[in-house]
Amino acid sequence: MRWFVLLTLTAWGLRACSFSEAAEPDEPKQERNVDGIMDNSFLVEEAYNQEPGVVQHIFNAVYSVDRLSGGGARSWNLSFTQEWPVPNQKHQFSYTIPYSFVEMGGHSDNGVGDVFLNYRFQAYYDEKTLTGFAPRFSLVLPTGEADKGFGNSTLGYQWLLPFSTTIGDRWFVHANAGLSYLPHAGVSPGRDLLNYNLGASVIYCASRRINFMLEWIGIWNESANSGRGLRSDFVAVISPGVRYAFNFPNESQLVCGLGVPVGLTRATPDLGVLLYFSFEHFFKKQRRGEG
Repeated sequence: MRWFVLLTLTAWGLRACSFSEAAEPDEPKQERNVDGIMDNSFLVEEAYNQEPGVVQHIFNAVYSVDRLSGGGARSWNLSFTQEWPVPNQKHQFSYTIPYSFVEMGGHSDNGVGDVFLNYRFQAYYDEKTLTGFAPRFSLVLPTGEADKGFGNSTLGYQWLLPFSTTIGDRWFVHANAGLSYLPHAGVSPGRDLLNYNLGASVIYCASRRINFMLEWIGIWNESANSGRGLRSDFVAVISPGVRYAFNFPNESQLVCGLGVPVGLTRATPDLGVLLYFSFEHFFKKQRRGEG
């Protein structure tokens, strides 16, 4: 929580990457309209919907070690997300497919988790200050195997309130607050589960291509214990990171990122590595800014 207070004070005392149109010294001016990195944080969701005609493909991979678990669990948690404007920036549809590899006590397992179908509404967006607010609603489909720990065996619902703004010429700030509702979830007897989450990130834009990041997330997580009621855990992670953008002449952009999430509570894995890849491109003939 001390890190979260520091993160919040840092964001409050500053004012996202509003770069000039001049190219960097190592980047010749070309006939294209590629912005700086207007991307998702790794763990915190931004409040900028996809522009008309632009689709984004996002791949995350998180490796974590939990030394407090019985056999010292090690896991790879993968996810793939696609974000589409439907048909403009006001409305966005996306889906997320998770897949996990877990090894614990000499036993390994893997499988698909619960798939998310997401709708996000761009309730507010100011192009000058890059301030945005985009509430999201998601259906959580019961596609994972609950007995292996990859799902909840129920149709769930999630609400998230992402907010983004800029501070000065080189800072992005993102904040999230959310709720997940999972009716009759978990092992028998099924219980209604409520999970709450908060998140915040501060991003410093060293240049149009490279960003340094600090993220924090906290999750109040309920789980069902067979015949023993509900168990509540608080998961908190702080993650420094960096990301770099490759801009191409056809106005597409590839962003590669690396984060080091560190657990802050007993219920959180001790240490991890996060890999992030995002590719954004036009899927129809339309210039950015139209529509």
